[in-house]
Amino acid sequence: MVRPTFIEEKTLAEQGYRFIAGIDEVGRGPLAGPVVAAAVILPLDLEAQWLSLVRDSKQLTPHKREFLFPLIEEAAVAVGIGHVSPDAIDAQGIITATRIAMCSAVENLTQPPDFLLIDFVALPELALPQRSIVKGDSRSLSIACASIIAKVTRDRIMVALDELYPEYAFARHKGYATREHLSNLRRFGACPIHRKCFNSVTQSQRSIAT
Repeated sequence: MVRPTFIEEKTLAEQGYRFIAGIDEVGRGPLAGPVVAAAVILPLDLEAQWLSLVRDSKQLTPHKREFLFPLIEEAAVAVGIGHVSPDAIDAQGIITATRIAMCSAVENLTQPPDFLLIDFVALPELALPQRSIVKGDSRSLSIACASIIAKVTRDRIMVALDELYPEYAFARHKGYATREHLSNLRRFGACPIHRKCFNSVTQSQRSIAT
C-alpha cells in the first residue's frame, strides 16, 4: 500500500510557498446525494504519530476515517469544504460540478492558499499556482487528508438524508449503485436527491413507467 508523504509540499516550500492546500473530492460516482470536496492546508512542520495512518480515504475503514477526521481538523492551518447538490449536478454535469465543489472548498478556507495540490483535476477557474497530480491522494499527505475530510463529510450527509428517505437505505450504501440501491430504485423510483442525469436512475424510472 502506497503511503502519502510531504515530498510535494516540502519541494514547494523550498520554492517559497507557505500555505499549500491539498484538494480532493468524493461522490462523483454515486447515483444520489451531493458531490463533496475538501481543501486542507497542513503545517509544513507538522509531526504527529497519526500521520502514519493517513491514506487515500478509499483505503481506510469508516472507523479509521472517523478517528482521523478530528485530528486533521485540529492540526490543520485551515480546512475548507464545498459541495454541489444533485439538482446542480443534473444542470451542470458531474465534471463541472466536481470543479465547482473544489473551487468552493478553496474559497471556504479561512487561510488563503498560495499553491494548490489537486487530485487529478485542474482548476483553471482559480488564479492560483497549482499542480494536478494523478493519484494525488496516494502521494500527497495534504491531498490524502482532504480526501478523508471530504469522505467523512459526505458520508454524514448521506446518513442524515437516510432519515428523510429511509426506503433507499442511504446510510448503508451512501448513494452508490449497490444491488440494494438499484433494487430500491426499481421499486420506489427516484427521490429528490437522485441524480436524474445518471443512466441507472433514468432506467429505473422507465422500468416503473412500463
